[in-house]
Amino acid sequence: MIWMSLLGPCRLHRHADCAERVAAKIFELEPGYTTAYVVLSNMYSSIGRRDKVSMIRNLMKSRRVRKVPGISNIEVGSEVHSFVVGDLSHPRSEDIVVELQRPAREMRDAGYVPDTKEILHDVGEEQKEELLHYHSEKMAVAFGLISTEQGSPLRILKNLRVCGDCHSAIKFVSKMVGRSITVRDASRFHHFSNGTCSCGDYW
Repeated sequence: MIWMSLLGPCRLHRHADCAERVAAKIFELEPGYTTAYVVLSNMYSSIGRRDKVSMIRNLMKSRRVRKVPGISNIEVGSEVHSFVVGDLSHPRSEDIVVELQRPAREMRDAGYVPDTKEILHDVGEEQKEELLHYHSEKMAVAFGLISTEQGSPLRILKNLRVCGDCHSAIKFVSKMVGRSITVRDASRFHHFSNGTCSCGDYW
């Protein structure tokens, strides 16, 4: 949808008025288009407009629009492993959690700050950081790191747009571990290498 290509930059540059006009066009054409609600809600959250976040949630409820859970897939060997946000049912969940926690201090020392504005739940900062920790793409990356040879590239497929926090975190991880990480999300391919992304942080 062409209008979605305009909504993304509005979110990125935090232009609320423009985002609202673009979203209105999207909702007029396709009232059930979940991604538009999520992008608009994330933009409101990033500028501290919790009232507008609540308004979007209520609008979604009234229109019976449900947010699709984030799912990330990674192929290791000949088997595809799927990760759902917050789901720790994978047979190697304990190892994945350890791998997620391992670089956290190093990443913070290198300048990574969790972007808790990505979490729309009304909970404390510490809990928001915990929720960010278990996003599906982070879990897929962690699994890839413990399941493949050092230095080999990782390729992940995600059903939704990658969030800003995961994007920043994967950039840091690519530099720390010296790996090329490719994430194909709902918007585009992201090729992470040596702390940068091919999208130039514009998606």
